Amino acid sequence: FLSSHILCIHNFSLSATALGIKSYDLRAAKNNEEHHTKAISSQHLTVRRGQPFTITVHFRAPVHTFLPTLKKVILIAQTGEQPSKINRTKATFPISSLGDKNQWSAVVEDRDVQGWTISVTSPADAVVGHYSLLLQVSGRKQHLLGRFTLLFNPWNRDDPVFLQNEAQRSEYILNQNGLIYLGTADFIQEEPWDFGQFETDVLDLSLGLKNVDEQAEEWSQPMHVAQEWGDLLHALRKKRVLPTLQTQATQERALLSKRRGSAPILRQWLTGQGRPVYESQAWVQAAVACTVLRCLGIPARVVTTFTSAQGTGGSLLVDEYYNEEGLQNGEGQRGRIWVFQTSVECWMTRPDLPPGYDGWQILYPRGKPNRVLGACDLVPVRAVKEGSLELSPSVSELFAMVNASCIVWKCCEDGKLELTNSNTKYVGNNISTKVVGSDRCEDITQNYKYPAGSLEEKEVLERLQKQRMKHGKADDIGPLSLEQADPLYMFLEAPSSLPLSGDAQLSVTLINPSDHEKMVQLAIGAQAVYYSGVLAADLWREKQFLRLTANQATRITTSLSSSYFERNPPENTFLRVTAVATHSESSLSCFAQEDVAIRRPHLVIKMPETAKQYQPLTVSVSIHNSLDSPMKDCIISIFGRELIHRERRYRLGSLWPGNTLRTQVQFTPTKLGLHWLTVEVDCDMFQNLTSYKSITIVAPELSA
Repeated sequence: FLSSHILCIHNFSLSATALGIKSYDLRAAKNNEEHHTKAISSQHLTVRRGQPFTITVHFRAPVHTFLPTLKKVILIAQTGEQPSKINRTKATFPISSLGDKNQWSAVVEDRDVQGWTISVTSPADAVVGHYSLLLQVSGRKQHLLGRFTLLFNPWNRDDPVFLQNEAQRSEYILNQNGLIYLGTADFIQEEPWDFGQFETDVLDLSLGLKNVDEQAEEWSQPMHVAQEWGDLLHALRKKRVLPTLQTQATQERALLSKRRGSAPILRQWLTGQGRPVYESQAWVQAAVACTVLRCLGIPARVVTTFTSAQGTGGSLLVDEYYNEEGLQNGEGQRGRIWVFQTSVECWMTRPDLPPGYDGWQILYPRGKPNRVLGACDLVPVRAVKEGSLELSPSVSELFAMVNASCIVWKCCEDGKLELTNSNTKYVGNNISTKVVGSDRCEDITQNYKYPAGSLEEKEVLERLQKQRMKHGKADDIGPLSLEQADPLYMFLEAPSSLPLSGDAQLSVTLINPSDHEKMVQLAIGAQAVYYSGVLAADLWREKQFLRLTANQATRITTSLSSSYFERNPPENTFLRVTAVATHSESSLSCFAQEDVAIRRPHLVIKMPETAKQYQPLTVSVSIHNSLDSPMKDCIISIFGRELIHRERRYRLGSLWPGNTLRTQVQFTPTKLGLHWLTVEVDCDMFQNLTSYKSITIVAPELSA
């Protein structure tokens, strides 16, 4: 579809008066510049609804010889396989001086002896999609002038996706480079991401869903489009995401685990020709959705919720089960705590809801196992903050995602379950996204919840409790209150990160507030878990028997070392460190847990902040092996949209402990503007170690 011509030559007669068109020009380059779509194409006309675009028509004879016939000329804009005026996929409109912004319209903007410049405007609520533009005189044969694509328009005040701030429009529509935040709330790791919403085939892929949508007329509504794509991506994730492979040859695994941005994943999911995605990387679904929405003109961003309660069904309690050695044992019936969870927000008005819910909307897949299509909801962020359960069933699940409490159960050897006295796991207390116009991380938790302990939070929780009591769900509102006749208190201190193949210190503090000493069994363990909280591997455990003096605090320090682990933690996992303390006088054990990120070697890129167009640029890349094992089969990949023509890969052999590997790359930038250079390192120890650096390419100085 994107191969339509800018300039076409015709010699057809439109009537007996010899009206004919010699040529026409859709002026794609000029129009696309004005409509902020030049990054998509300079040859195919791609415009935004509610904003005029101009075309020129040159006639074979002077215009004045057939003015009466020209007054009978109409234009036809149509989209879809069966365009219809009823479903607003076909519009017929005259070339008139009377334009109506609520309808398709066309006016002659300029004229000369043998040609017209016509300004065409679509309504701000037109159906988006691929269009044909036709010309007709007095009901006779229609003649194709050309093809164009119509998108949503966040620059137009009458469009539901209108964003008033230009910096936000630039970030949430035009920026193809971004950062996605992974890791833990205490050790946030940024992942450079290539959204690639303007890559050659992404527009066609993004609009392809419209061709199979039985409600094509609803593609005038951004809410419908977002939900349809949410449904499809939810279904594709179920179908296309592959189980995480536990064993595989290093080089093959390195190839298969490449993420490299949204476009290759979108191609794989829709056509089978792209990059596969494994379950341990399934957080990329939010990034792919963000790409599609930005491509279509709907402002979107990826948001990360650290320590997120998932699968709760709206319950504000989550069960976790651990054995007597402190290791995770089975899965609760009321959801699971994820280390982090990514979602996509999109910006639009919500005329279908009461006032106050415009703005950022969460694209939320709430499908049940046997329900895929129709499984996506669009929930206002404000509805989550206010606990507005009446708006949608999804609100209760999203409210629980950022407000639930965790109850930890100990599974005894005799099969009994015992409640533990566990420190509160702070769910949803860090929700982050990229800052507009900057490479920094922004905490947007205040958009989702009121400050802990505030009067507003209390009012929301009270209102929510009343609503849930009406539905007989008051038993899962908050954590159980525990009273101990003979209390024992425990606190676990663990590092926020542990070097890959390294070690760190952790400590447990036990407090005996009673007037008599206690005999305590302390079990400390470490497991590898995926970001979704799913157990990947048992790594290490130890037990100690301690005598605690009355009214005293005892601190136990131990080393957390990868050399103790039964196996290496799988790729893309975290360490879940737990401690369980039990004393014979009480049936209530103390439990504490910390999630620890695995820190990989540091990758350094050195290049200037600015460089000149068409002049060679040298970039230095270095990586230091801080591990206690050699990094074998090192491969460095360097790529950058509109900066390097194609990805470059260098095989650099092995890097021994304590040594630094350096390499230089030279290339000649040709495109002006701000660009990102991304460097990725793979070896036998890990894959996808990435870093990035931005550079501004400026025009060279002209010689005198």
